[in-house]
Amino acid sequence: MKLKFFLIPCILLLLFSCEKATDTKTIKLAHSLSTNHPVHEAMVYLADRVAENSDGKLQIEIYPNSQLGSERQCLELLQIGSLGMTKVSAAVMENFSPDLKVFGYPYLFRDNEHRFKVYDGPIGQKLLLEGEEYWLRGLTYFDAGNRSFYTKNTEIDKPSDLEGLKIRVMQSPTAINLVKSFGGAPTPISWGELYTGLQQGVVDGAENNLPSFYTSKHYEVCKYLTLNEHTAIPDILVISTIIWKDLNADERKWLTDAVADATVYERKLWHESEIEALDAIKKAGVHVTYPDKELFKEKSDQIFL
Repeated sequence: MKLKFFLIPCILLLLFSCEKATDTKTIKLAHSLSTNHPVHEAMVYLADRVAENSDGKLQIEIYPNSQLGSERQCLELLQIGSLGMTKVSAAVMENFSPDLKVFGYPYLFRDNEHRFKVYDGPIGQKLLLEGEEYWLRGLTYFDAGNRSFYTKNTEIDKPSDLEGLKIRVMQSPTAINLVKSFGGAPTPISWGELYTGLQQGVVDGAENNLPSFYTSKHYEVCKYLTLNEHTAIPDILVISTIIWKDLNADERKWLTDAVADATVYERKLWHESEIEALDAIKKAGVHVTYPDKELFKEKSDQIFL
Protein backbone atom coordinates (compact mmCIF):
# COMPACT_ATOMS: atom_id res chain seq x y z
CA MET A 1 0.00 0.00 0.00
CA LYS A 2 2.87 2.38 0.87
CA LEU A 3 4.48 1.65 -2.50
CA LYS A 4 1.21 2.51 -4.26
CA PHE A 5 0.96 5.92 -2.60
CA PHE A 6 4.62 6.56 -3.37
CA LEU A 7 4.28 5.67 -7.06
CA ILE A 8 1.22 7.83 -7.79
CA PRO A 9 2.89 11.20 -7.10
CA CYS A 10 6.03 10.00 -8.88
CA ILE A 11 4.03 9.13 -12.01
CA LEU A 12 2.21 12.47 -11.90
CA LEU A 13 5.52 14.29 -11.49
CA LEU A 14 6.99 12.37 -14.44
CA LEU A 15 4.02 13.24 -16.67
CA PHE A 16 4.17 16.88 -15.66
CA SER A 17 7.93 16.99 -16.27
CA CYS A 18 7.60 15.44 -19.74
CA GLU A 19 5.00 18.03 -20.73
CA LYS A 20 7.25 20.83 -19.56
CA ALA A 21 10.36 19.35 -21.13
CA THR A 22 8.81 18.99 -24.57
CA ASP A 23 6.92 22.27 -24.24
CA THR A 24 4.18 21.06 -26.58
CA LYS A 25 0.50 21.95 -26.66
CA THR A 26 -2.09 19.57 -28.11
CA ILE A 27 -5.52 20.52 -29.44
CA LYS A 28 -8.09 17.74 -29.77
CA LEU A 29 -10.18 17.86 -32.97
CA ALA A 30 -13.22 15.58 -33.26
CA HIS A 31 -15.66 15.08 -36.12
CA SER A 32 -18.28 12.62 -37.41
CA LEU A 33 -16.81 11.71 -40.81
CA SER A 34 -15.04 8.52 -41.88
CA THR A 35 -11.30 8.49 -42.43
CA ASN A 36 -11.71 8.14 -46.21
CA HIS A 37 -13.75 11.34 -46.46
CA PRO A 38 -11.99 14.28 -48.21
CA VAL A 39 -12.73 16.65 -45.32
CA HIS A 40 -11.01 14.24 -42.90
CA GLU A 41 -8.03 14.10 -45.26
CA ALA A 42 -7.91 17.90 -45.22
CA MET A 43 -7.89 17.87 -41.41
CA VAL A 44 -4.99 15.42 -41.40
CA TYR A 45 -3.20 17.83 -43.75
CA LEU A 46 -4.06 20.64 -41.33
CA ALA A 47 -2.52 18.72 -38.42
CA ASP A 48 0.65 18.11 -40.42
CA ARG A 49 0.94 21.78 -41.38
CA VAL A 50 0.43 22.93 -37.77
CA ALA A 51 3.17 20.58 -36.57
CA GLU A 52 5.47 21.79 -39.36
CA ASN A 53 4.76 25.49 -38.74
CA SER A 54 5.40 25.15 -35.02
CA ASP A 55 8.37 22.75 -35.16
CA GLY A 56 6.24 20.33 -33.18
CA LYS A 57 5.33 22.77 -30.41
CA LEU A 58 1.66 22.74 -31.37
CA GLN A 59 -0.10 19.49 -32.25
CA ILE A 60 -3.59 18.56 -33.43
CA GLU A 61 -4.96 15.17 -32.39
CA ILE A 62 -7.87 13.96 -34.56
CA TYR A 63 -10.82 11.80 -33.44
CA PRO A 64 -12.97 10.81 -36.49
CA ASN A 65 -16.10 8.67 -36.86
CA SER A 66 -18.13 10.34 -34.06
CA GLN A 67 -15.76 8.89 -31.45
CA LEU A 68 -16.44 11.83 -29.15
CA GLY A 69 -20.07 12.41 -30.10
CA SER A 70 -22.36 13.84 -32.78
CA GLU A 71 -21.77 17.24 -34.39
CA ARG A 72 -24.01 18.97 -31.85
CA GLN A 73 -22.42 17.12 -28.93
CA CYS A 74 -18.95 18.15 -30.13
CA LEU A 75 -20.06 21.79 -30.27
CA GLU A 76 -21.30 21.50 -26.68
CA LEU A 77 -17.93 20.07 -25.64
CA LEU A 78 -16.24 23.07 -27.30
CA GLN A 79 -18.44 25.42 -25.31
CA ILE A 80 -17.07 24.11 -22.02
CA GLY A 81 -13.51 23.74 -23.31
CA SER A 82 -13.43 19.93 -23.01
CA LEU A 83 -12.73 19.68 -26.76
CA GLY A 84 -10.58 22.05 -28.77
CA MET A 85 -11.88 21.92 -32.34
CA THR A 86 -14.50 20.27 -34.50
CA LYS A 87 -15.92 20.26 -38.02
CA VAL A 88 -19.63 20.82 -38.33
CA SER A 89 -22.09 21.62 -41.06
CA ALA A 90 -23.22 25.23 -41.11
CA ALA A 91 -26.75 23.82 -40.80
CA VAL A 92 -25.97 22.42 -37.34
CA MET A 93 -24.03 25.54 -36.39
CA GLU A 94 -27.13 27.68 -37.07
CA ASN A 95 -28.54 26.42 -33.75
CA PHE A 96 -25.77 28.41 -32.07
CA SER A 97 -25.28 31.18 -34.64
CA PRO A 98 -28.71 31.83 -36.23
CA ASP A 99 -27.50 34.00 -39.12
CA LEU A 100 -25.72 30.98 -40.60
CA LYS A 101 -29.13 29.65 -41.63
CA VAL A 102 -28.70 31.74 -44.79
CA PHE A 103 -26.47 28.97 -46.21
CA GLY A 104 -29.41 26.57 -45.96
CA TYR A 105 -31.54 28.63 -48.34
CA PRO A 106 -32.17 26.68 -51.56
CA TYR A 107 -30.44 27.68 -54.79
CA LEU A 108 -28.60 30.56 -53.10
CA PHE A 109 -25.47 30.62 -55.28
CA ARG A 110 -25.07 31.03 -59.02
CA ASP A 111 -22.01 28.77 -59.23
CA ASN A 112 -18.92 27.64 -57.30
CA GLU A 113 -17.05 30.87 -57.96
CA HIS A 114 -19.90 32.86 -56.44
CA ARG A 115 -20.02 30.48 -53.48
CA PHE A 116 -16.32 30.75 -52.61
CA LYS A 117 -16.40 34.52 -53.06
CA VAL A 118 -19.08 34.73 -50.38
CA TYR A 119 -17.32 32.27 -48.04
CA ASP A 120 -13.99 34.09 -48.22
CA GLY A 121 -15.35 37.64 -48.42
CA PRO A 122 -16.55 40.06 -45.74
CA ILE A 123 -19.97 38.45 -45.34
CA GLY A 124 -18.61 34.95 -44.84
CA GLN A 125 -15.84 36.04 -42.49
CA LYS A 126 -18.28 38.05 -40.36
CA LEU A 127 -20.57 35.04 -40.06
CA LEU A 128 -17.66 32.87 -38.88
CA LEU A 129 -17.23 35.04 -35.80
CA GLU A 130 -20.88 35.40 -34.82
CA GLY A 131 -20.76 32.26 -32.70
CA GLU A 132 -18.12 33.71 -30.39
CA GLU A 133 -20.74 34.82 -27.87
CA TYR A 134 -21.54 31.11 -27.55
CA TRP A 135 -17.81 30.23 -27.16
CA LEU A 136 -17.58 28.98 -30.77
CA ARG A 137 -15.17 30.66 -33.18
CA GLY A 138 -15.30 29.69 -36.85
CA LEU A 139 -11.90 29.40 -38.53
CA THR A 140 -12.76 28.60 -42.15
CA TYR A 141 -15.28 27.13 -44.57
CA PHE A 142 -14.52 23.74 -46.06
CA ASP A 143 -16.30 23.00 -49.31
CA ALA A 144 -19.16 20.54 -48.87
CA GLY A 145 -20.51 20.75 -52.40
CA ASN A 146 -24.19 20.63 -53.29
CA ARG A 147 -26.76 18.55 -51.46
CA SER A 148 -29.22 16.29 -53.29
CA PHE A 149 -31.80 13.63 -52.39
CA TYR A 150 -31.22 9.89 -52.31
CA THR A 151 -33.83 7.25 -51.56
CA LYS A 152 -34.21 3.51 -51.08
CA ASN A 153 -37.13 2.62 -53.32
CA THR A 154 -38.41 5.73 -55.07
CA GLU A 155 -37.06 7.69 -58.03
CA ILE A 156 -37.37 11.43 -57.44
CA ASP A 157 -38.01 13.39 -60.63
CA LYS A 158 -40.06 16.25 -59.18
CA PRO A 159 -40.87 17.64 -55.71
CA SER A 160 -44.20 15.80 -55.50
CA ASP A 161 -42.30 12.48 -55.61
CA LEU A 162 -41.09 13.27 -52.08
CA GLU A 163 -44.60 13.50 -50.65
CA GLY A 164 -45.05 11.15 -47.71
CA LEU A 165 -41.40 10.04 -47.68
CA LYS A 166 -39.45 10.21 -44.42
CA ILE A 167 -36.26 12.07 -45.31
CA ARG A 168 -33.36 12.33 -42.91
CA VAL A 169 -32.26 15.90 -42.28
CA MET A 170 -29.72 17.54 -40.02
CA GLN A 171 -30.87 19.16 -36.79
CA SER A 172 -31.53 22.40 -38.61
CA PRO A 173 -34.82 24.34 -38.74
CA THR A 174 -33.95 25.50 -42.26
CA ALA A 175 -33.35 21.95 -43.51
CA ILE A 176 -36.59 20.81 -41.90
CA ASN A 177 -38.57 23.57 -43.61
CA LEU A 178 -36.92 22.81 -46.95
CA VAL A 179 -38.02 19.16 -46.96
CA LYS A 180 -41.48 20.21 -45.84
CA SER A 181 -41.67 22.62 -48.78
CA PHE A 182 -41.22 19.64 -51.11
CA GLY A 183 -43.90 17.63 -49.33
CA GLY A 184 -41.53 15.24 -47.53
CA ALA A 185 -41.52 14.32 -43.84
CA PRO A 186 -38.24 15.65 -42.39
CA THR A 187 -36.71 13.32 -39.79
CA PRO A 188 -33.62 14.51 -37.85
CA ILE A 189 -31.17 11.65 -37.23
CA SER A 190 -27.49 11.92 -36.34
CA TRP A 191 -25.08 11.09 -39.15
CA GLY A 192 -23.57 8.14 -37.28
CA GLU A 193 -26.97 6.46 -36.92
CA LEU A 194 -28.21 7.07 -40.46
CA TYR A 195 -26.93 3.90 -42.19
CA THR A 196 -28.81 1.72 -39.71
CA GLY A 197 -31.83 4.02 -39.92
CA LEU A 198 -31.95 3.52 -43.68
CA GLN A 199 -31.55 -0.24 -43.35
CA GLN A 200 -34.31 -0.56 -40.77
CA GLY A 201 -36.73 1.73 -42.58
CA VAL A 202 -36.70 4.47 -39.97
CA VAL A 203 -36.31 6.82 -42.94
CA ASP A 204 -36.93 6.33 -46.67
CA GLY A 205 -34.00 8.46 -47.77
CA ALA A 206 -31.78 11.40 -47.00
CA GLU A 207 -30.09 14.39 -48.59
CA ASN A 208 -26.39 15.09 -48.77
CA ASN A 209 -23.46 15.69 -51.08
CA LEU A 210 -21.88 13.12 -53.39
CA PRO A 211 -18.69 12.30 -51.42
CA SER A 212 -20.67 11.81 -48.18
CA PHE A 213 -23.18 9.56 -49.96
CA TYR A 214 -20.28 7.48 -51.25
CA THR A 215 -17.89 7.35 -48.26
CA SER A 216 -20.75 6.56 -45.85
CA LYS A 217 -21.72 3.61 -48.08
CA HIS A 218 -25.34 4.75 -48.06
CA TYR A 219 -25.38 3.76 -51.73
CA GLU A 220 -25.47 0.14 -50.53
CA VAL A 221 -28.99 0.80 -49.22
CA CYS A 222 -30.23 3.68 -51.38
CA LYS A 223 -30.25 2.93 -55.09
CA TYR A 224 -31.79 6.20 -56.29
CA LEU A 225 -29.90 9.50 -56.37
CA THR A 226 -31.49 12.71 -57.67
CA LEU A 227 -28.98 15.45 -58.45
CA ASN A 228 -31.33 18.36 -57.86
CA GLU A 229 -28.60 20.17 -55.85
CA HIS A 230 -31.04 22.11 -53.69
CA THR A 231 -28.49 23.60 -51.25
CA ALA A 232 -24.75 24.23 -50.95
CA ILE A 233 -24.09 24.24 -47.21
CA PRO A 234 -20.42 24.53 -46.23
CA ASP A 235 -18.65 22.73 -43.44
CA ILE A 236 -17.18 25.00 -40.80
CA LEU A 237 -13.99 24.34 -38.85
CA VAL A 238 -14.69 25.60 -35.34
CA ILE A 239 -12.44 26.20 -32.33
CA SER A 240 -13.52 26.70 -28.74
CA THR A 241 -12.99 30.34 -27.73
CA ILE A 242 -11.71 28.98 -24.41
CA ILE A 243 -8.92 27.19 -26.27
CA TRP A 244 -8.39 30.09 -28.70
CA LYS A 245 -7.82 32.56 -25.85
CA ASP A 246 -5.29 30.18 -24.33
CA LEU A 247 -3.14 30.31 -27.49
CA ASN A 248 -0.40 32.92 -27.65
CA ALA A 249 0.25 35.06 -30.75
CA ASP A 250 2.74 32.60 -32.27
CA GLU A 251 0.42 29.63 -31.73
CA ARG A 252 -2.51 31.47 -33.31
CA LYS A 253 -0.41 32.28 -36.37
CA TRP A 254 0.82 28.71 -36.73
CA LEU A 255 -2.79 27.54 -36.61
CA THR A 256 -4.36 30.17 -38.89
CA ASP A 257 -1.63 29.78 -41.52
CA ALA A 258 -2.20 26.03 -41.52
CA VAL A 259 -5.97 26.54 -41.76
CA ALA A 260 -5.52 28.74 -44.85
CA ASP A 261 -3.38 26.07 -46.53
CA ALA A 262 -5.78 23.29 -45.55
CA THR A 263 -8.74 25.23 -46.99
CA VAL A 264 -7.11 25.43 -50.42
CA TYR A 265 -6.15 21.76 -50.21
CA GLU A 266 -9.64 20.66 -49.11
CA ARG A 267 -11.38 22.43 -52.00
CA LYS A 268 -9.06 20.72 -54.48
CA LEU A 269 -9.70 17.35 -52.84
CA TRP A 270 -13.41 17.96 -52.85
CA HIS A 271 -13.58 18.57 -56.58
CA GLU A 272 -11.65 15.37 -57.24
CA SER A 273 -13.76 13.36 -54.79
CA GLU A 274 -17.03 14.42 -56.42
CA ILE A 275 -15.89 12.99 -59.75
CA GLU A 276 -14.67 9.80 -58.09
CA ALA A 277 -17.85 9.37 -56.04
CA LEU A 278 -20.23 9.80 -58.97
CA ASP A 279 -18.34 7.27 -61.05
CA ALA A 280 -18.18 4.75 -58.19
CA ILE A 281 -21.86 4.87 -57.23
CA LYS A 282 -22.93 4.47 -60.86
CA LYS A 283 -20.73 1.37 -61.08
CA ALA A 284 -22.37 0.13 -57.87
CA GLY A 285 -25.78 0.21 -59.56
CA VAL A 286 -27.20 3.48 -58.24
CA HIS A 287 -29.73 5.03 -60.61
CA VAL A 288 -28.74 8.70 -61.03
CA THR A 289 -31.27 11.21 -62.35
CA TYR A 290 -30.86 14.84 -63.37
CA PRO A 291 -34.24 16.51 -62.75
CA ASP A 292 -35.40 19.95 -63.76
CA LYS A 293 -34.03 22.06 -60.91
CA GLU A 294 -36.49 24.86 -61.65
CA LEU A 295 -39.32 22.65 -60.39
CA PHE A 296 -37.60 22.36 -57.01
CA LYS A 297 -36.63 26.03 -56.96
CA GLU A 298 -40.19 27.18 -57.65
CA LYS A 299 -41.57 24.98 -54.91
CA SER A 300 -39.03 26.10 -52.31
CA ASP A 301 -39.51 29.76 -53.24
CA GLN A 302 -43.02 29.51 -51.78
CA ILE A 303 -41.45 28.94 -48.36
CA PHE A 304 -38.23 30.94 -48.45
CA LEU A 305 -39.20 34.06 -50.40
